[in-house]
Amino acid sequence: MKPLISILLPAVIMVAACAPSHTVARYTVKVEQEFPHDTLSYTQGLFFDGDTLYESAGQYGESRLAMVDIATGVPVHGVRMDKRVFAEGSCNIGDDIYVLTWLEGICMVFDKKTFEMTGQMKYQRQGWGLTTDGSQLIMSDGSAQLYFVNPKTFTTVRSITVRRSGKSINMLNELEYIDGKIWANIYQKDEIVIIDPASGEVEGVIDCRGLLDRNLRSSRTDVLNGIAHHKATGDIYLTGKYWPRMYKVTLEQKK
Repeated sequence: MKPLISILLPAVIMVAACAPSHTVARYTVKVEQEFPHDTLSYTQGLFFDGDTLYESAGQYGESRLAMVDIATGVPVHGVRMDKRVFAEGSCNIGDDIYVLTWLEGICMVFDKKTFEMTGQMKYQRQGWGLTTDGSQLIMSDGSAQLYFVNPKTFTTVRSITVRRSGKSINMLNELEYIDGKIWANIYQKDEIVIIDPASGEVEGVIDCRGLLDRNLRSSRTDVLNGIAHHKATGDIYLTGKYWPRMYKVTLEQKK
C-alpha cells in the first residue's frame, strides 16, 4: 500500500430544506435465500458491480477491501489496509472503488480490477457509510447528516438532514442507493431507513429484528450492517459485522 497523502480540500455545504412530515411506510424482511458470510469481516461497506460483490471491512489491523464469492462468503481477491487505517464504507463509480476511513480523514481510491490504490482524498469529518447515485458520492458520518460529494475532488456539494416525522435520525451508518432512494443502516439498531435524497425525509422503515437467528450468534457477533442491491435482478442482500450469514431478502409491508 502506498503511504497516506494529506490533501486539504475546501467544502461548500448547502443544507436542503426539510420536507413536511408524512406517513412512514413500515416493512419487515422475508428471507429468500441465505449464504455463508466471513465471520472475520467487520462489515462496513457492501455493494455489487454487475454480478460481483465487493465488501470493505474495518478494525485497525484487520481492514480490507475484497471481492467476495457469494456462494462461500470467502474473499477471493482484494487488498489489506495499513494497520493505521480503519476502513469504513465503500462503493464504486466505473472502475474506481472509493473506501472511507473512520478517523483518518482519507478516502482511498482503488482500481476495481487490480485493487491498486490510485489516489487519496482528504475530508474533515468522520467516515462511516458510502454509496453513489451514479455521479456523486453520498456519505454518512454518524450524525443525522448525509453529504453529497464530488468524486473527483471530494468537495461537498450539498448536505441533507435526515428526519422521520420531523425528528432527526442520528447514527446513520452503511448506505445503499436503491431505485432513487437512500437506504441507511442505523448503527446499533436492527432497522434500515429509506430516505428521500432531495428532502432527507424518511419514507420507510424496515424492521430487521430476528434476521440473524440467535442460535447463530456468538460473543463476537456484532450489529446489523451491510446492504447490497443487485441492479439487474433487483435483489437485496443484508448482513452484519462478523455475522456468519448473508441474506437475500424481500420486503413485506406492514398493514
